[in-house]
Parts: sequence; structure tokens; C-alpha cells
Amino acid sequence: MLYFVCTPIGNIKDMSYRAVETLRSASLILAEDTRRSALLCSEYGITAPMLSNQKYNEKQRCDEALKRLCAGEDIAVITDAGTPCISDPGAVLLNAAIEHGYEYTVVGSSCAFVSAAVISGFDLKSLAFGGFLPEKNSARKKYLDGFKNFYGTLTFYVSPHSFERDLGDFYNAFGPRRAALVREISKKFEECVRFVLGGKPEFTQKGEYVLVIEGGEAECEKNALGVREHVLAYISEGFDKKEAIKKTASDRGVAKSEIYKETLDI
Repeated sequence: MLYFVCTPIGNIKDMSYRAVETLRSASLILAEDTRRSALLCSEYGITAPMLSNQKYNEKQRCDEALKRLCAGEDIAVITDAGTPCISDPGAVLLNAAIEHGYEYTVVGSSCAFVSAAVISGFDLKSLAFGGFLPEKNSARKKYLDGFKNFYGTLTFYVSPHSFERDLGDFYNAFGPRRAALVREISKKFEECVRFVLGGKPEFTQKGEYVLVIEGGEAECEKNALGVREHVLAYISEGFDKKEAIKKTASDRGVAKSEIYKETLDI
């Protein structure tokens, strides 16, 4: 089992009991800074072997951790303070664990959307929290429109009874992005169901969920231009008019016919 263990951001006494138990029983601890983590381990009588896990050696540590996981060992990942993978090391190993099918979880977090974001395995360079959607349809559309220009990972809270309705709204707002539905975080039946918006995932209708949606591609810089200038910019790059119209329509998310109408004289 691979554990991503949250550590205190300030007062060392904020460490959770389960986090201490996990670190005590681990075969190996991968720590961002072994000197700082040694102080934490000393405080709680944690004697597991420890290796540094920083940006410069994450790939090397990942290979070693995978071998140990394959051998049946428990590995714990910690950072200097806070949650691994949230602007801290851990994502390289997490994604490798997902790829190879190893079990993993987050320990010690008291914030559902943060834990779910880590469990999803999506890029967390930037992260937004949307909570529950408004009840009224008009309010929902306006609310989700506010997230359309944010290209980081998105998180929302979802109730089982409204999930199918919510899925349609998320798809209409963001299109076929990858998503992860996370429930029962840190409990016995923790579950992460991966799917693509527009599809219908198989999930257990019990408890509340966090829906994590992968960030979209950044908007094309040419979208800041007028339509004619957008097409002309592509033509100046060597594309013929037909291809320039096609690429402009794709950039702006509209039909080619709309672009064509505005560029008849080009």
C-alpha cells in the first residue's frame, strides 16, 4: 500500500493519530527534507527508514518505491508541511502507482476536496473548489460559466440523488474532459471511479462525492483577436484560407460556417 501522509503546517501536535500509526508501520518513508522530517519522527517515536524525495530525484525514488510495493511493502510519502502533491513532491510516484495498479490513499487530511484532488492523480499545479452547484438551472449555468476560463483542475461536491443531473451540467460547461468521482475518503470502502464527462460511470449511490475534473487546455492566444484578424494570422503563418478558417473555428469553439460568414472578402 502507498500512503500520502499529511503533516502539520505549523504546530507539530496537529499530527493525526492515524498518520502517526501509518508512519510507524511503513517499510520506508519518502520525505521532502529528511532533516525536517526527522524532527517530526523523533517527536512521535517513528523509526522507519527514510529517504529524500525531491524534484531532482523523484524519478529515481519512484523506481525504487515501485519495486518495494511489488514486493509487498508499505511506502509512506510526506512533505515538509502539508499535503503531498499539492505544490509539493509526490505526483510522479502517485501517477506511477495508478499506472501500475497499486493501491494508494491519503492519510491525515481533514479536507475532502483536497484529498480527492490528490487521489484523482490529475495535475495539481493549480486547483479550484466549486462546492455544490446551485439548485436553479439558470444559476447553475452562470455559476459554471465562471469556471470556464480556469484551466487548472476543478473540484465539486456532488450528492448521489442529483448526480445524473449534475453530470449533464458539467458536460455542457466543460465538454468531454477526464473526471474522477471520489467517495468514502479514508474509509474502508474508499472508491475512485474514473470516466470522461459525457459518459455515465458506474458508482455506488451512497454518501457524498467529490467530483474532480481535469483542467482544460489553455485558450488560444489568437482568441483575443477579432475573427478576421484571427484568420489572417493563420494565413500569414502559411495556411490557406480553408485551413485557417477551420483552425480559427476550433480555437473559438464555434462552427466553421460562422467564421466563413465573417471572412467572405478575404
